[in-house]
Amino acid sequence: MLKVLIPTLMLIPTAWLTPAKWLWPTTLTHSMLIALISLSWLKYAMETGWSALNQFMATDPLSTPLLVLTCWLLPLMILASQNHTATEPINRQRMYISLLTSLQIFLILAFGATEVIMFYVMFEATLIPTLILITRWGNQTERLNAGVYFLFYTLAGSLPLLVALLLLQNYTGTLSMFTLPFSPSLHLSSNADKLWWAGCLLAFLVKMPLYGVHLWLPKAHVEAPVAGSMVLAAVLLKLGGYGMMRMMVMLDPLTKELSYPFLIFALWGVIMTGSICLRQTDLKSLIAYSSVSHMGLVVGGILIQTPWGFTGALILMVAHGLTSSALFCLANTNYERTHSRTMLLARGLQIILPLMTAWWFIASLANLALPPLPNLMGELMIITSLFNWSWWTIVLTGGGTLITASYSLYMFLMTQRGPLPSHIIGLEPSHSREHLLMALHLLPLLLLILKPELIWGWAN
Repeated sequence: MLKVLIPTLMLIPTAWLTPAKWLWPTTLTHSMLIALISLSWLKYAMETGWSALNQFMATDPLSTPLLVLTCWLLPLMILASQNHTATEPINRQRMYISLLTSLQIFLILAFGATEVIMFYVMFEATLIPTLILITRWGNQTERLNAGVYFLFYTLAGSLPLLVALLLLQNYTGTLSMFTLPFSPSLHLSSNADKLWWAGCLLAFLVKMPLYGVHLWLPKAHVEAPVAGSMVLAAVLLKLGGYGMMRMMVMLDPLTKELSYPFLIFALWGVIMTGSICLRQTDLKSLIAYSSVSHMGLVVGGILIQTPWGFTGALILMVAHGLTSSALFCLANTNYERTHSRTMLLARGLQIILPLMTAWWFIASLANLALPPLPNLMGELMIITSLFNWSWWTIVLTGGGTLITASYSLYMFLMTQRGPLPSHIIGLEPSHSREHLLMALHLLPLLLLILKPELIWGWAN
């Protein structure tokens, strides 16, 4: 654990002490090395599943894929941000890289924590760098509004969680993830226990976000700079799913009855946000709403608590992290050239940038879950386990998959195909930096087809 955490901590002084000319190459190389070292976590050492053990930090098959995803994303964010921060003063560029690094530190500590309170503190700490990224480096004047939404939705959801965790500590005497699954089961029966149950899950459902408490997400995504959107879509939403899986162990036997409204919201949200995507004009907003739709499936998979549901949820989280991050990068390459996120204004780009269109094509197909990509594997496992629980769900999940296919193709056709508008004249060509960025997003996704057991979680 330390062989990744200490180099990540050292990235901050590196960013401040490197000469201006070498700032981006140095930080990129350093973070890429960290990402490569983190791949060693994927080899499990112990039969218990826990490895890299000490008292405070450990990895197990649930947290490892998310930890590796976190480390993999930092060099990609640095690559993606290089162009649009190039005009800023050098100290601001250093500050930007430091913020991204601090975000990675908090996320490693959150996913690696063995103590639930430590997880909670790090879960909250990720708010601060993200908030600064949105409100300081966002594109439009709406960004302060988006930051306020983001902050207050997350805080309002997570304060009940703190109270719930303190009550749990009082009752069981421990909050260690090693011992909690084996502590005597709680006798939950009264109304106060039902409130406690809701308090435990509410923070994570807001973070996911569940349909109904999702309004902060499109705002935050649209206003954030490209690195903010990438880390939000790829890792911060996964904190919610990870926290839910960790807390589910203690919430029996209440979940059986109490999870119905949340399941209904999640599955209805898959249909609703998909339909919203079909009539979006704003490219980033469309990708943001599609995240809500995919996370609705993940919530459904986690709440029915079957091994298949859990596995499908974890696979879909990792696959969605890579896919939606790739889509945000592509949207950003369009934005840097046309300075507009409206899809109608930048059509037919295939004629000018044919290689970019190939990346768009692969990313759109990954988003609509083309076989044999991990996206499909995750969705199929979740849909199967939901269908096994109640066959009515096939109406909602099946409708959701159809709508997902429709809006993914709509997005691809609107941005890439058709006649080139006459107002697009001098576009700069695509750079090798952007192609490298897309390759580093989509190659891991394609390679996971060959070895999906890396992201299966507890099921193997």
